[in-house]
Amino acid sequence: MIENENWFISEQIDENTFVISENQHWEETHCYLLCGKQRAVLIDTGLGVCNIYEEAHKLTEKPIIAVPTHIHWDHIGGLWHFPEFYVHEEEKDWINGKFPLPVEIVRKELVKCNTLPCEFEADSYAIFQGKPSALLEDCAEIDLGERIIKVLHTPGHSPGHICLWEEKTGYLFTGDLAYKGTLFANYPSTDPTAYLKSLEKVAGLSAKKIFPAHHSLDIEPEILIRMHDELRALNEKGLLRHGSGKFSFNDWEILL
Repeated sequence: MIENENWFISEQIDENTFVISENQHWEETHCYLLCGKQRAVLIDTGLGVCNIYEEAHKLTEKPIIAVPTHIHWDHIGGLWHFPEFYVHEEEKDWINGKFPLPVEIVRKELVKCNTLPCEFEADSYAIFQGKPSALLEDCAEIDLGERIIKVLHTPGHSPGHICLWEEKTGYLFTGDLAYKGTLFANYPSTDPTAYLKSLEKVAGLSAKKIFPAHHSLDIEPEILIRMHDELRALNEKGLLRHGSGKFSFNDWEILL
């Protein structure tokens, strides 16, 4: 067990951008705080094991909007603490009483953490459900005050998955669309064909740096092109479909 204050690791990316990580979890979850002149946005809120709202406010005094890349438990866990949060319209039901996974399964996933805070009790963990402040759609913009973040609808891992794109800096926050490790496209709610189309969408951007939701932060934009090309090759062989298995590449793999 660990003390609560040691659950998060916060690092500065640039003057107004931070990553808040939960490295004790086996998927090494990462959330990103982007600060503008008037307000800030927290991209994903982690597992909800500890209070990420308090952690984020150690880094900024500005009001913070929370925007999960998708409505999976390890991305919405901290939403309990945020008075304002946005979700993509395709997953509005998932956040409002129709979460697609039983809480018992989520609790089993939680105990896979290397260590858990002393006061945390997995048996009492609840999946966040609530009413979003706003619904997002493709190409929507979030104005933080002299900092514009664009919403890109990138389904595949989930129906309402989004990436967040900042053209000015070339930052692309990829959520669970792209990271080093095992990508999951095997659930009934996933769509492998949509996954390929979403990778094509983001691979065409002039991203200078990508920031994933899990595992290594040492990741370069060229991986998006490789992922797209390798999934396209699977599609041409008729293998980009549920049930075809796990396919491993250089520094990532996908479970279909």
